[in-house]
Amino acid sequence: MQRSTSNEDPRLTLWLRVREFAVPPPMIESATARRTTGDWAAACAAAHVDVDLNLRHIARLHGQELATHLRTDLRHLAPELLRWHMPRIAPNGLIRPGLTLSLARYHERDNPVHLVARTPPAWADAGQRISLALWDGSRSGPHPHPHPNRRFRLDLHRHLWDARRAGELRARSDTAPHARGWAVDRWPAEARLLLCAEGQDGGTVAVRVGGRRQVILDVDASRVSDEGPAPPPILPDAATWVLPDLALLRAGLIEADRLHPLVAAALVPGHSPDAKPHGHPSETGPRTVECRGEQHRIALVDGALVALDHDATEVRREKLLAELTGTPLPCLQLIEEAHRSPECLLDVRARLEHGDAAGAQVTVDGLLGPGARLPEGALRDVLEKAARRRIDHGLFRAGFGPGPGPAERPDRRSREGRARPRHATFR
Repeated sequence: MQRSTSNEDPRLTLWLRVREFAVPPPMIESATARRTTGDWAAACAAAHVDVDLNLRHIARLHGQELATHLRTDLRHLAPELLRWHMPRIAPNGLIRPGLTLSLARYHERDNPVHLVARTPPAWADAGQRISLALWDGSRSGPHPHPHPNRRFRLDLHRHLWDARRAGELRARSDTAPHARGWAVDRWPAEARLLLCAEGQDGGTVAVRVGGRRQVILDVDASRVSDEGPAPPPILPDAATWVLPDLALLRAGLIEADRLHPLVAAALVPGHSPDAKPHGHPSETGPRTVECRGEQHRIALVDGALVALDHDATEVRREKLLAELTGTPLPCLQLIEEAHRSPECLLDVRARLEHGDAAGAQVTVDGLLGPGARLPEGALRDVLEKAARRRIDHGLFRAGFGPGPGPAERPDRRSREGRARPRHATFR
């Protein structure tokens, strides 16, 4: 059972929200089914990951050997697992915008080629989509930040997106709990892997610990210092912090059934990787509610919810009693909540923010029933606002999208137009 989070680490509270809404169970099931049949492109489509590469063109440009390695990695890419582990920002846990991170590196002569995942700029984040591309450093492309970010890189942490290596999650994240969430015990080992990938036998690495602070880790001496400048390379965030799923499990804030199946199988011994994630919206069926010791039916009549097991006279009488006593009939209470102040409003808004339009629709259908006429109110406003935003911004593809309208485009000549937005990142 989940404990109250009122006194918990705010970082864990935010990650709990991400785990609830960011990668819905239907997306996991759909992407997994397509990946297991060998259709990696369909798996990417199911996980809202756009593919901006052509294997035939890559084979002609970089050679058949590189194209073969790339095709093998794409066949084992779990796009929903990649989305699960993408860097995110506060306060809503949305994917960090304008980011290019490396998933794999392929050495071609003296110029490494990267398989990268890109996120759209903040103004083009409708749908929270991700794109896959190949980056060889020869051209910048339309993305505002085409170069792979040294702080956010998953080529050294393939277990965060490669289904073949997801079982390494426990070994790569098993560390003693730290008050601030740092994976201090893992830093020396992860730093050696980083230095080895950079062609160095030893040396120092910089470790960012939040708030623009960093420490220098001397791998040879296995000691930490906070003096002197921080030379590259930088220890990736995936190695700096304790895996959020492990922290949530240790805090008792989440159950294994609510995790991604591959993550749960790696972190919880004995958990089956084939188990379906818990809490996924079921098909809408007849609604029943316990009303004064009996099961009463609530159904749609002419597009409106009505209590079938109460006649009109009884409904009017119960409404008058409710005004006097403040305790309405359970059937009537459910209908009133649906029409005036729907309890699912926060759930719907969170799903729309994370691009789960289908989940938002299922939530609405579960409360009002399919085909119901949505009454005026907060829920309708949220849905209409999300629809207008999706139409105005369009879908993000190939690392770029349509620009904002004249009313939204900042004046580049002004100081405000030149200011870059700041995002609070949490791991």
